[in-house]
Amino acid sequence: MYSSTVLYLSLFFSYHFLFKYCTFYSTKLMTDLLFVEKDLVSSLKDYIRAEESKLEQIKKWADKLDVLSAAATLDPEAFLGHPVNAFKLMKRLNTEWGELESLVLTDTSHAFISNLTIHRQHFPNDEDQTGAAKALTRLLETYRLDTDTFSSGELPGPKHKSARHRSVDCFDLGKVAYSEADYYHTELWMIQALKQLDAGGGGAVDAVAVDQGALERALDFTRRLLALDPTHQRANGNLKYFEFQLAKQRKAEESEGEEGEARKRRETRGRPPDYLPERKKYEQLCRGEGIRMTPRRQSRLFCRYHDNNRHPMYVIGPVKQEDEWDRPRILRYHDIVSDAEIERVKELAKPRLRRATISNPVTGVLEPAHYRISKSAWLGAFEHPVVDRINQRIEDVTGLDVTTAEELQVANYGVGGQYEPHFDFRRKDEPDAFEELGTGNRIATWLLYMSDVPAGGATVFTDVGAAVWPKKGTAVFWYNLFPSGEGDDRTRHAACPVLVGNKWVSNKWIHERGQEFRRRCGLRETD
Repeated sequence: MYSSTVLYLSLFFSYHFLFKYCTFYSTKLMTDLLFVEKDLVSSLKDYIRAEESKLEQIKKWADKLDVLSAAATLDPEAFLGHPVNAFKLMKRLNTEWGELESLVLTDTSHAFISNLTIHRQHFPNDEDQTGAAKALTRLLETYRLDTDTFSSGELPGPKHKSARHRSVDCFDLGKVAYSEADYYHTELWMIQALKQLDAGGGGAVDAVAVDQGALERALDFTRRLLALDPTHQRANGNLKYFEFQLAKQRKAEESEGEEGEARKRRETRGRPPDYLPERKKYEQLCRGEGIRMTPRRQSRLFCRYHDNNRHPMYVIGPVKQEDEWDRPRILRYHDIVSDAEIERVKELAKPRLRRATISNPVTGVLEPAHYRISKSAWLGAFEHPVVDRINQRIEDVTGLDVTTAEELQVANYGVGGQYEPHFDFRRKDEPDAFEELGTGNRIATWLLYMSDVPAGGATVFTDVGAAVWPKKGTAVFWYNLFPSGEGDDRTRHAACPVLVGNKWVSNKWIHERGQEFRRRCGLRETD
């Protein structure tokens, strides 16, 4: 059909995937929106029932009068010769039709519209929808999924499958990529939209398609559109533009004379420039690929019961400690918090979740960053006994003084939430970082996993090729600084985007002050 084959072409991108993803909605806030929508559906059904009741009354009245008027008009004089019929006609026209008019004009939508207006102030906006679309594209890229997989909702791990994307959904995702100059993903989503449109995959996409950033395909789609609609004004303008750009591009490739370089450009054409040099390694590790651990080194990683040099708290009941990595040494502690403690921490944090911040490397001030997409809250030990108890447990297990540590930071990563590769410690080119704290650099990191994640969400160390997967109730610990106080660049790490599920973590950044005689020499890396 014409409407299912006409292509409407459009394009753009700026590779900073989720800079403003859903106003950085956490899963908690998205859950609230889910219940808001449920309430609106209930209100909408009430409105539908009220409208149906009103229409039923009108229908009964119309049916009654239809029968009456049909009989009356067969012999009007005889009908009106009866005084009762004459009276009733007068009454209907003077009173009952007025009542019917009032019934028809009754507005039964008031309650629904009022409810909708109240909730609308909390609805996502265009920016949020764009961010959510970028999140899907980011997951597509990071986990090397195809658009068919996304459209069908067949993602790994979920208990609840998504409703299948309609062609219009794929088209909208393509439009976001288009508006951000991401030609590569524009092509993927638009082709998927066309596939579903040809297969009858629903949605109001008529006279629709996309200018492809890959110029050859853009030119092809433009010509296809003009064959169907020769008067399409934008397509006529695009045709000349694409022909010119393609000729210019081919001429530049020929002048270079190096086939390898030309091929490389062709392979990356349509993808925006990347600001993260290690992205390939980062995404490989997120998929569980490229982990660099030899069998010999693996054989030297152990599990043990740990009492921290016969600490009184753990002599009888030592904690379970596992070597996750050797260089740098990354330790995991199992069953380190209870489910009840986790739920209490989450309850304390939920009302205060705000977009996560990072320390500005120049000013030292905490501020949002495009590469950290999550919601976080800070909890002090004085706020609840469970927070104080967790802080004390960290000190008892690690042997480090937490009185100079930062408050417990609780973070919630929704689908697509991530924290790209970064260092926790202050580098030499960041002299003012943590300056206002007066407690020195971040000597160590304690990262507590407060949920399991069905798919995605690993913590990866890009410099050494390590990946640590979330496991509820466990915590991982590593030193950011060498004993000399120099930063350990091997600890550069990232939180991979959550593909399916909901990731809750809390972390404790432990600082240098107070650790002068506490860092154990026994915590050496294995050979």
